[in-house]
Amino acid sequence: MFRTLMTSASFLAFATTAHATEELNALIWCDHADPGLLEPFETANDAKVNVREYEGTGAALALLEQSRPGDWDVFVIDGIDVPRAIDLDLLAELPRDALPIDDIFPEVRMEELNGRDGKIYAVTEKFGYNTIAYNKSNVDAEDMKDASIVFSDKYAGRIAVYDYYLPVMGMVQIAKGGETASMTADDVAAMKDDLFQLKDNATGVFGVVAAQTALATGEADIVVGGGEWLTAVLSEEQPELDWVIPDAGAVRWSQSIGVFKDSTKQDLALKFVQYIMSPEGQARLATSSCYWAMPANSAAGAELTDAQKTALRWDDQAGYLANTQLYPAPNEDLDIAMQDAWAEMLQR
Repeated sequence: MFRTLMTSASFLAFATTAHATEELNALIWCDHADPGLLEPFETANDAKVNVREYEGTGAALALLEQSRPGDWDVFVIDGIDVPRAIDLDLLAELPRDALPIDDIFPEVRMEELNGRDGKIYAVTEKFGYNTIAYNKSNVDAEDMKDASIVFSDKYAGRIAVYDYYLPVMGMVQIAKGGETASMTADDVAAMKDDLFQLKDNATGVFGVVAAQTALATGEADIVVGGGEWLTAVLSEEQPELDWVIPDAGAVRWSQSIGVFKDSTKQDLALKFVQYIMSPEGQARLATSSCYWAMPANSAAGAELTDAQKTALRWDDQAGYLANTQLYPAPNEDLDIAMQDAWAEMLQR
């Protein structure tokens, strides 16, 4: 996604449960830590799901290097990073006939990322958008449709920037008329002035919780890189918080789930993946207490309330999917160039 939302200080709770006959260890994003998501699976399978939240795929890979084979059973990972996990031979093949592939929105199946040579190693479970979130009581909603508005001085001092270089630089690339899939070092060099202007206009560059707080409290009226994952969970109490896909487009993130190849609990791990991908599991995941976003399984719509579907913009997804691009997926050299430009921006 936009990478995971909680800090790397989060730790694995290897708590034992007297009534559970099995345990499953999952390396996750924070939305999977919600007891409301885990408890139905635990009850149905007489199992305890131990979770560890991590920040960024690099942090997960570093943790895995320090772990023993078999320590981990389930892996939630940024969709664009699944090929890295496949290259590292981390993931077990998933049986196609055990997954609701046909029910997944076609635009986010992404079998070219989640699989290889006709085999599936992960499945898209949730997706959303890095775009512009805003307080519609304090800004002109029409302005938010113009992706370049955040580079002007109209809302200077009222902008927060999400602190993750890939989606925000992807947004700049799209605003300039480019494509995230074909970004080059020249593109990165060409966007520096816009990045610097964005930083000059901003009250700060924030992680998820801080950005959400800034918007909710009025510290900022706009969050660049925000989206439904930032505002939907607040929509009932603060309906003035909104988000939009600018006319030029925005960045789409997705997260995938798979089973570790070295897991000694392959059957239970697959059952967990199947539960997460079921309509019921998908509805709970979509409305997790950590952040809301669209479920990949279209059948989850039957399990969501009308209010939840409205908050998630369920009926608008066809247009959003058509007008968004995937995260940039840079090679090592381009990634270094992007991180260097981001660091230069932060130091201003």
